[in-house]
Amino acid sequence: MEQFLSALEREIIRRAEEFASEETIETIFFGGGTPSLLSPKQLETIFHLLHKCFHVESNAEITCESNPGTVEQQKLNDVRRVGFNRISFGIQSFFDDDLKFLTRIHSSDEAQRAVEKAYRAGFDNVNIDLIFALPNQTPERWKENLRKAIALQPTHISAYALIVEENTPLASMVKENRVSPLPPEEDAALYEITIEMLTTHGYRQYEVSNFALPGYECRHNINYWNHSNYIGFGPSAHSFWKHATVTGKRWWNVRSIQSYCDAIERGEFPVVGNEEVDSQKFLSEEIFLGLRSAGIDETKVKQLFGNDLFEQNTVLLDEMERNGLLRRQNNVIALTGKGYAVCDEIARRLMM
Repeated sequence: MEQFLSALEREIIRRAEEFASEETIETIFFGGGTPSLLSPKQLETIFHLLHKCFHVESNAEITCESNPGTVEQQKLNDVRRVGFNRISFGIQSFFDDDLKFLTRIHSSDEAQRAVEKAYRAGFDNVNIDLIFALPNQTPERWKENLRKAIALQPTHISAYALIVEENTPLASMVKENRVSPLPPEEDAALYEITIEMLTTHGYRQYEVSNFALPGYECRHNINYWNHSNYIGFGPSAHSFWKHATVTGKRWWNVRSIQSYCDAIERGEFPVVGNEEVDSQKFLSEEIFLGLRSAGIDETKVKQLFGNDLFEQNTVLLDEMERNGLLRRQNNVIALTGKGYAVCDEIARRLMM
Protein backbone atom coordinates (compact mmCIF):
# COMPACT_ATOMS: atom_id res chain seq x y z
CA MET A 1 0.00 0.00 0.00
CA GLU A 2 2.74 2.47 0.93
CA GLN A 3 4.60 1.82 -2.33
CA PHE A 4 1.42 2.42 -4.31
CA LEU A 5 0.53 5.62 -2.45
CA SER A 6 4.05 6.97 -2.90
CA ALA A 7 3.85 6.29 -6.66
CA LEU A 8 0.41 7.89 -6.86
CA GLU A 9 1.60 11.05 -5.15
CA ARG A 10 4.57 11.33 -7.50
CA GLU A 11 2.35 10.91 -10.56
CA ILE A 12 0.00 13.64 -9.34
CA ILE A 13 2.91 16.05 -8.78
CA ARG A 14 4.42 15.37 -12.21
CA ARG A 15 1.12 15.75 -14.06
CA ALA A 16 0.43 18.98 -12.17
CA GLU A 17 3.66 20.40 -13.57
CA GLU A 18 2.22 19.80 -17.03
CA PHE A 19 -1.44 20.76 -16.61
CA ALA A 20 -2.08 22.65 -13.37
CA SER A 21 -1.93 26.13 -14.92
CA GLU A 22 -4.45 25.31 -17.66
CA GLU A 23 -7.64 24.33 -15.85
CA THR A 24 -9.74 24.98 -12.78
CA ILE A 25 -10.79 21.63 -11.31
CA GLU A 26 -14.57 21.31 -11.00
CA THR A 27 -14.84 17.67 -9.92
CA ILE A 28 -12.70 14.98 -8.30
CA PHE A 29 -13.66 11.30 -8.37
CA PHE A 30 -11.99 8.59 -6.26
CA GLY A 31 -13.07 5.39 -7.98
CA GLY A 32 -12.16 2.57 -10.29
CA GLY A 33 -12.00 0.01 -7.46
CA THR A 34 -12.59 0.33 -3.74
CA PRO A 35 -11.08 3.63 -2.54
CA SER A 36 -12.74 3.11 0.84
CA LEU A 37 -10.06 0.48 1.55
CA LEU A 38 -7.74 3.42 2.13
CA SER A 39 -7.67 4.85 5.63
CA PRO A 40 -9.14 8.32 6.21
CA LYS A 41 -5.61 9.62 6.78
CA GLN A 42 -4.43 8.19 3.44
CA LEU A 43 -7.43 9.68 1.65
CA GLU A 44 -6.78 13.00 3.35
CA THR A 45 -3.14 13.00 2.21
CA ILE A 46 -4.18 12.52 -1.43
CA PHE A 47 -7.00 15.03 -1.03
CA HIS A 48 -4.66 17.74 0.27
CA LEU A 49 -2.06 17.00 -2.41
CA LEU A 50 -4.65 17.51 -5.17
CA HIS A 51 -5.65 20.83 -3.63
CA LYS A 52 -2.01 21.85 -3.34
CA CYS A 53 -1.13 20.91 -6.93
CA PHE A 54 -4.29 22.11 -8.71
CA HIS A 55 -6.72 24.98 -8.38
CA VAL A 56 -9.84 23.21 -7.10
CA GLU A 57 -13.11 25.16 -7.08
CA SER A 58 -14.53 25.83 -3.62
CA ASN A 59 -17.80 24.14 -4.60
CA ALA A 60 -16.19 21.22 -6.44
CA GLU A 61 -18.09 17.94 -6.50
CA ILE A 62 -15.83 15.39 -4.78
CA THR A 63 -16.96 11.77 -4.95
CA CYS A 64 -15.70 8.62 -3.27
CA GLU A 65 -16.80 5.21 -4.53
CA SER A 66 -17.37 2.71 -1.75
CA ASN A 67 -18.11 -0.96 -1.40
CA PRO A 68 -21.02 -1.39 1.05
CA GLY A 69 -19.16 -4.27 2.67
CA THR A 70 -16.14 -2.14 3.65
CA VAL A 71 -17.70 0.86 5.40
CA GLU A 72 -18.22 1.60 9.08
CA GLN A 73 -19.94 4.63 10.56
CA GLN A 74 -16.74 6.20 11.90
CA LYS A 75 -14.97 5.78 8.58
CA LEU A 76 -17.81 7.48 6.72
CA ASN A 77 -17.75 10.28 9.29
CA ASP A 78 -14.02 10.70 8.65
CA VAL A 79 -14.38 10.61 4.86
CA ARG A 80 -17.02 13.34 5.04
CA ARG A 81 -14.80 15.38 7.36
CA VAL A 82 -11.85 15.12 4.94
CA GLY A 83 -13.91 16.98 2.35
CA PHE A 84 -15.78 14.44 0.24
CA ASN A 85 -19.31 15.68 -0.46
CA ARG A 86 -20.68 12.85 -2.63
CA ILE A 87 -20.53 9.08 -2.11
CA SER A 88 -21.33 6.29 -4.53
CA PHE A 89 -22.19 2.73 -3.46
CA GLY A 90 -21.83 -0.23 -5.82
CA ILE A 91 -24.87 -2.03 -4.42
CA GLN A 92 -25.92 -3.77 -7.69
CA SER A 93 -28.79 -5.73 -6.11
CA PHE A 94 -30.81 -6.08 -2.91
CA PHE A 95 -31.03 -9.87 -3.29
CA ASP A 96 -28.29 -11.93 -1.67
CA ASP A 97 -28.31 -14.63 -4.35
CA ASP A 98 -27.75 -11.95 -7.02
CA LEU A 99 -24.86 -10.54 -5.01
CA LYS A 100 -23.31 -13.99 -4.73
CA PHE A 101 -23.65 -14.47 -8.50
CA LEU A 102 -21.98 -11.07 -9.04
CA THR A 103 -19.20 -12.05 -6.58
CA ARG A 104 -19.94 -9.05 -4.35
CA ILE A 105 -18.65 -9.23 -0.78
CA HIS A 106 -21.58 -7.40 0.82
CA SER A 107 -25.09 -8.52 1.74
CA SER A 108 -28.39 -6.79 1.04
CA ASP A 109 -28.65 -5.73 4.69
CA GLU A 110 -25.15 -4.24 4.59
CA ALA A 111 -26.07 -2.32 1.45
CA GLN A 112 -29.09 -0.72 3.07
CA ARG A 113 -27.17 0.10 6.24
CA ALA A 114 -24.34 1.68 4.23
CA VAL A 115 -26.70 4.24 2.69
CA GLU A 116 -28.24 5.01 6.08
CA LYS A 117 -24.77 5.46 7.60
CA ALA A 118 -23.78 7.83 4.78
CA TYR A 119 -26.69 10.13 5.56
CA ARG A 120 -25.85 10.01 9.26
CA ALA A 121 -22.26 10.97 8.38
CA GLY A 122 -23.54 14.15 6.73
CA PHE A 123 -23.53 13.19 3.07
CA ASP A 124 -26.46 14.81 1.28
CA ASN A 125 -25.50 13.49 -2.18
CA VAL A 126 -25.62 9.70 -2.35
CA ASN A 127 -25.56 7.48 -5.44
CA ILE A 128 -26.58 3.83 -5.74
CA ASP A 129 -25.40 1.62 -8.62
CA LEU A 130 -27.77 -1.18 -9.67
CA ILE A 131 -27.52 -3.88 -12.34
CA PHE A 132 -30.47 -5.35 -14.23
CA ALA A 133 -30.88 -8.04 -16.90
CA LEU A 134 -29.25 -10.70 -14.71
CA PRO A 135 -29.86 -14.28 -15.88
CA ASN A 136 -33.46 -15.34 -15.12
CA GLN A 137 -34.31 -11.95 -13.61
CA THR A 138 -38.06 -11.36 -13.66
CA PRO A 139 -39.80 -7.96 -13.98
CA GLU A 140 -41.22 -8.29 -10.43
CA ARG A 141 -37.81 -9.07 -8.96
CA TRP A 142 -36.31 -6.03 -10.68
CA LYS A 143 -39.20 -3.84 -9.51
CA GLU A 144 -38.51 -4.97 -5.95
CA ASN A 145 -34.87 -3.90 -6.37
CA LEU A 146 -36.01 -0.48 -7.54
CA ARG A 147 -38.56 -0.18 -4.72
CA LYS A 148 -35.87 -0.90 -2.13
CA ALA A 149 -33.51 1.59 -3.75
CA ILE A 150 -36.15 4.34 -3.86
CA ALA A 151 -37.09 3.68 -0.21
CA LEU A 152 -33.52 4.60 0.80
CA GLN A 153 -34.02 8.03 -0.83
CA PRO A 154 -30.67 8.33 -2.64
CA THR A 155 -30.23 11.51 -4.64
CA HIS A 156 -28.89 9.59 -7.65
CA ILE A 157 -29.40 6.11 -9.10
CA SER A 158 -27.32 4.53 -11.86
CA ALA A 159 -28.98 1.48 -13.44
CA TYR A 160 -26.86 -0.53 -15.85
CA ALA A 161 -27.76 -3.56 -17.94
CA LEU A 162 -25.50 -6.55 -17.35
CA ILE A 163 -22.88 -6.84 -20.10
CA VAL A 164 -20.90 -10.00 -20.75
CA GLU A 165 -17.30 -8.81 -21.07
CA GLU A 166 -14.66 -10.97 -22.72
CA ASN A 167 -12.19 -12.82 -20.49
CA THR A 168 -14.35 -12.62 -17.37
CA PRO A 169 -15.77 -15.41 -15.20
CA LEU A 170 -19.25 -14.52 -16.50
CA ALA A 171 -18.10 -14.90 -20.11
CA SER A 172 -16.76 -18.37 -19.27
CA MET A 173 -20.06 -19.33 -17.62
CA VAL A 174 -22.00 -18.21 -20.69
CA LYS A 175 -19.64 -20.06 -23.02
CA GLU A 176 -20.05 -23.24 -20.98
CA ASN A 177 -23.86 -22.82 -20.98
CA ARG A 178 -23.97 -22.59 -17.22
CA VAL A 179 -25.90 -19.31 -17.46
CA SER A 180 -27.85 -17.68 -20.25
CA PRO A 181 -28.11 -13.90 -20.76
CA LEU A 182 -31.63 -12.48 -20.88
CA PRO A 183 -33.08 -12.21 -24.39
CA PRO A 184 -32.87 -8.64 -25.78
CA GLU A 185 -36.62 -8.09 -25.58
CA GLU A 186 -36.67 -8.98 -21.86
CA ASP A 187 -33.66 -6.73 -21.26
CA ALA A 188 -35.52 -3.88 -23.02
CA ALA A 189 -38.65 -4.50 -20.94
CA LEU A 190 -36.65 -4.18 -17.70
CA TYR A 191 -35.12 -0.95 -18.99
CA GLU A 192 -38.60 0.46 -19.65
CA ILE A 193 -39.61 -0.50 -16.11
CA THR A 194 -36.54 1.32 -14.80
CA ILE A 195 -37.41 4.55 -16.60
CA GLU A 196 -41.09 4.41 -15.62
CA MET A 197 -40.53 3.69 -11.93
CA LEU A 198 -37.71 6.13 -11.34
CA THR A 199 -39.25 9.03 -13.24
CA THR A 200 -42.55 8.44 -11.43
CA HIS A 201 -40.69 8.88 -8.14
CA GLY A 202 -39.07 12.17 -9.16
CA TYR A 203 -35.78 10.98 -10.64
CA ARG A 204 -34.97 12.72 -13.91
CA GLN A 205 -33.27 10.62 -16.56
CA TYR A 206 -30.41 12.78 -17.78
CA GLU A 207 -28.36 10.04 -19.44
CA VAL A 208 -28.96 6.51 -20.74
CA SER A 209 -28.24 4.85 -17.39
CA ASN A 210 -28.40 7.73 -14.93
CA PHE A 211 -31.27 9.20 -12.93
CA ALA A 212 -31.12 12.03 -10.41
CA LEU A 213 -33.32 14.15 -8.22
CA PRO A 214 -33.33 17.76 -9.48
CA GLY A 215 -29.96 19.39 -8.87
CA TYR A 216 -28.13 16.14 -8.12
CA GLU A 217 -26.95 15.16 -11.60
CA CYS A 218 -23.37 13.88 -11.43
CA ARG A 219 -21.23 16.80 -12.59
CA HIS A 220 -18.20 14.54 -13.03
CA ASN A 221 -19.97 12.25 -15.50
CA ILE A 222 -21.50 15.21 -17.34
CA ASN A 223 -17.98 16.52 -17.94
CA TYR A 224 -17.08 13.24 -19.66
CA TRP A 225 -20.12 13.54 -21.93
CA ASN A 226 -19.35 17.20 -22.69
CA HIS A 227 -15.88 16.38 -24.00
CA SER A 228 -14.32 18.28 -21.09
CA ASN A 229 -10.70 17.73 -20.11
CA TYR A 230 -9.91 15.21 -17.39
CA ILE A 231 -6.76 13.68 -15.91
CA GLY A 232 -6.65 10.22 -14.35
CA PHE A 233 -4.13 9.01 -11.78
CA GLY A 234 -3.34 5.44 -10.78
CA PRO A 235 -3.40 2.02 -12.47
CA SER A 236 -5.82 1.78 -15.44
CA ALA A 237 -6.66 5.50 -15.16
CA HIS A 238 -7.72 7.20 -18.39
CA SER A 239 -7.20 10.83 -19.40
CA PHE A 240 -8.41 13.15 -22.17
CA TRP A 241 -7.17 16.58 -23.18
CA LYS A 242 -8.48 18.78 -25.96
CA HIS A 243 -6.21 20.65 -28.33
CA ALA A 244 -6.99 24.19 -29.44
CA THR A 245 -9.04 22.83 -32.35
CA VAL A 246 -11.73 20.13 -32.35
CA THR A 247 -9.14 17.44 -31.76
CA GLY A 248 -7.65 15.90 -28.67
CA LYS A 249 -5.63 13.10 -27.16
CA ARG A 250 -6.43 10.21 -24.85
CA TRP A 251 -4.01 8.14 -22.85
CA TRP A 252 -4.33 5.40 -20.26
CA ASN A 253 -2.12 3.88 -17.60
CA VAL A 254 -0.89 0.34 -17.23
CA ARG A 255 -3.28 -1.97 -15.36
CA SER A 256 -0.81 -3.80 -13.11
CA ILE A 257 -0.16 -2.06 -9.80
CA GLN A 258 3.42 -3.33 -9.70
CA SER A 259 4.14 -2.18 -13.27
CA TYR A 260 2.60 1.18 -12.39
CA CYS A 261 4.84 1.58 -9.36
CA ASP A 262 7.92 0.42 -11.30
CA ALA A 263 7.35 2.99 -14.06
CA ILE A 264 7.01 5.82 -11.55
CA GLU A 265 10.16 4.60 -9.78
CA ARG A 266 12.04 4.85 -13.11
CA GLY A 267 10.87 8.44 -13.47
CA GLU A 268 8.46 7.58 -16.30
CA PHE A 269 4.76 8.10 -16.73
CA PRO A 270 3.00 4.70 -16.46
CA VAL A 271 1.19 5.18 -19.79
CA VAL A 272 0.54 1.99 -21.72
CA GLY A 273 -1.50 3.39 -24.63
CA ASN A 274 -2.78 6.54 -26.28
CA GLU A 275 -4.80 7.74 -29.24
CA GLU A 276 -5.18 10.97 -31.17
CA VAL A 277 -8.78 12.12 -31.56
CA ASP A 278 -9.03 13.76 -34.98
CA SER A 279 -11.88 16.06 -36.00
CA GLN A 280 -13.94 13.25 -37.56
CA LYS A 281 -13.71 11.09 -34.46
CA PHE A 282 -14.41 14.14 -32.32
CA LEU A 283 -17.61 14.79 -34.31
CA SER A 284 -18.69 11.14 -34.01
CA GLU A 285 -18.17 11.28 -30.25
CA GLU A 286 -20.01 14.61 -30.04
CA ILE A 287 -23.01 12.91 -31.66
CA PHE A 288 -22.83 9.73 -29.59
CA LEU A 289 -22.14 11.42 -26.25
CA GLY A 290 -24.75 14.08 -26.92
CA LEU A 291 -27.44 11.55 -27.74
CA ARG A 292 -26.80 9.49 -24.62
CA SER A 293 -27.02 12.57 -22.39
CA ALA A 294 -28.57 16.05 -22.76
CA GLY A 295 -28.76 16.05 -26.55
CA ILE A 296 -26.94 17.37 -29.62
CA ASP A 297 -26.73 21.13 -29.92
CA GLU A 298 -27.15 21.96 -33.62
CA THR A 299 -25.57 25.40 -33.27
CA LYS A 300 -22.52 24.04 -31.45
CA VAL A 301 -21.96 21.27 -33.99
CA LYS A 302 -22.25 23.70 -36.89
CA GLN A 303 -19.87 26.19 -35.29
CA LEU A 304 -17.28 23.55 -34.48
CA PHE A 305 -17.45 21.37 -37.56
CA GLY A 306 -19.36 23.35 -40.21
CA ASN A 307 -21.69 20.38 -40.29
CA ASP A 308 -25.45 20.96 -40.60
CA LEU A 309 -26.47 17.69 -38.98
CA PHE A 310 -30.16 18.57 -38.85
CA GLU A 311 -30.47 19.57 -42.49
CA GLN A 312 -28.63 16.50 -43.75
CA ASN A 313 -30.88 14.14 -41.78
CA THR A 314 -34.27 15.88 -41.96
CA VAL A 315 -36.17 12.84 -43.24
CA LEU A 316 -34.57 10.48 -40.72
CA LEU A 317 -35.11 12.86 -37.80
CA ASP A 318 -38.74 13.47 -38.76
CA GLU A 319 -39.33 9.71 -38.82
CA MET A 320 -37.70 9.20 -35.43
CA GLU A 321 -39.67 12.08 -33.93
CA ARG A 322 -42.95 10.62 -35.20
CA ASN A 323 -41.98 7.28 -33.64
CA GLY A 324 -41.38 8.92 -30.27
CA LEU A 325 -37.62 8.26 -30.23
CA LEU A 326 -36.49 11.87 -30.00
CA ARG A 327 -37.64 15.43 -29.65
CA ARG A 328 -36.33 18.61 -31.27
CA GLN A 329 -36.50 21.90 -29.41
CA ASN A 330 -34.41 25.10 -29.53
CA ASN A 331 -31.99 23.55 -32.04
CA VAL A 332 -31.28 20.55 -29.80
CA ILE A 333 -31.90 16.88 -30.65
CA ALA A 334 -32.60 14.94 -27.45
CA LEU A 335 -33.66 11.33 -27.09
CA THR A 336 -36.77 10.23 -25.22
CA GLY A 337 -36.77 7.30 -22.81
CA LYS A 338 -37.84 5.11 -25.73
CA GLY A 339 -34.98 6.50 -27.80
CA TYR A 340 -32.40 5.87 -25.08
CA ALA A 341 -33.16 2.15 -25.40
CA VAL A 342 -31.83 2.21 -29.00
CA CYS A 343 -29.29 5.02 -28.57
CA ASP A 344 -26.42 3.18 -30.28
CA GLU A 345 -28.51 2.46 -33.38
CA ILE A 346 -29.71 6.08 -33.65
CA ALA A 347 -26.15 7.36 -33.35
CA ARG A 348 -24.99 4.91 -36.03
CA ARG A 349 -27.68 6.05 -38.47
CA LEU A 350 -26.89 9.73 -37.93
CA MET A 351 -23.20 9.14 -38.56
CA MET A 352 -23.71 7.16 -41.78
